[in-house]
Amino acid sequence: MTALLTRAAARGGAPGTRPRRRRDDRRVALLFIAPVLIGFAVFYLYPTIRGVWWSFTDYSLLGDPTFVGVENYAAVLQDKEFWNSMGVTLYYVIVNVTTQTALALLLAALMHRLTRSVVLRTTLLLPWLVPNVTVGLIWLWLLDTNLGFVNHLITGMGLPAVGFFTNPALGIPTISIVNTWAFTGYTALLFYAGMLQIPGDLYESASLDGAGEWRLFTRITLPLLRPVMALVLVVSLIGSFQIFDTVAVTTKGGPVNATRVIYYYIYQQAFTFFHMGYAATMAIVLVLILGILTAVQLRLLRASESQLA
Repeated sequence: MTALLTRAAARGGAPGTRPRRRRDDRRVALLFIAPVLIGFAVFYLYPTIRGVWWSFTDYSLLGDPTFVGVENYAAVLQDKEFWNSMGVTLYYVIVNVTTQTALALLLAALMHRLTRSVVLRTTLLLPWLVPNVTVGLIWLWLLDTNLGFVNHLITGMGLPAVGFFTNPALGIPTISIVNTWAFTGYTALLFYAGMLQIPGDLYESASLDGAGEWRLFTRITLPLLRPVMALVLVVSLIGSFQIFDTVAVTTKGGPVNATRVIYYYIYQQAFTFFHMGYAATMAIVLVLILGILTAVQLRLLRASESQLA
């Protein structure tokens, strides 16, 4: 009798009853993720496949696509304007990522070590919540050479007006500063969240040994923040390469193509000159370049390693 009860309990039921089957939640899970899968297929997967096909065709919005093989890819490799746009974009990426990361780290460290005010965190996030087109228009008015408030202050001090968006040498740095202002708060909160995961005992022990704030930051905070740093740098790199809206509402790629980033050049080829196939080719090439840069970046930053483990 004891052996019978033992076998029945092992099967999940009393003697004489059918064993209970484990509940299978896979159908319910599929039901919940179905909207996301459908949205991904409709808005990402299908356009990607269609874009890859277009990249092998001579296609404009005014006619049917004609297969041309790899001619578009060969043309991209020889297109000086394409590589000039890539150079302008790379210049913007370096300036934007550097300034944004440095300021965000500073703000996050100050919040972590001095104050943890919810009001301050909310205030930092406000610029990120404003649409990029609105941000671009606001700064376009503020920095206007003739009517801008900033130039009004500059000329009031007896200095000549500065063409922030009209000077070829200042166009990209100005756009970088505008987007740094918009996104630094969000990036700082990511760093701040990573800093909260660092045990406070490490800071207390180092302080007792005589370490100052700079030594605490360089020897404890930065090494233990590596996974978050890798995430932020990868996201910032990809997002910076996708700069478009700020350029579109401020400089429109000028003056003399000094701010014509790669996204704006692709937009011009597709919707100004109607070279949809060629624009799709440049988009595919950009995806490949970003994939390589991301892989190299993750490798160099050792994103999968953490000294907190």
